[in-house]
Amino acid sequence: MRRLIISGLIGLLIGAGIGLTLGWLVLPVQVVDSPMRDLSPRFKDDFTVMVATGYLVDRDIKAAAERLAPLGVSNIFTYVRDVTERYISQGGSGREADIRSLVELSCALGYCTPPMEPFRLPEPSPTPGS
Repeated sequence: MRRLIISGLIGLLIGAGIGLTLGWLVLPVQVVDSPMRDLSPRFKDDFTVMVATGYLVDRDIKAAAERLAPLGVSNIFTYVRDVTERYISQGGSGREADIRSLVELSCALGYCTPPMEPFRLPEPSPTPGS
């Protein structure tokens, strides 16, 4: 019995040593920087929502368009409109803030469609003295 346990431990150590040598020295992981245009549609949508949320903070339409450019879509304006309308049609609770952000960005880019109107944020009232 003792011989079996010792043989098992020796085999385990040899196997671990071979695995570590192969994994770290012979065949290490290669990190590849993929361009954003290769993202799956789901992650492109998530990134577009993040850019739209950022647009609500800084209201810089040029910066938002520049942030979306690496996605590699042929027309950023229609892409944002399509993502927005897809989010509206899918609906669901917990997505209303995302939809409102996308609607504001899409409307700022010049594509405000009838399904987007209920999600428009009210215009900010001017502050006194401005």
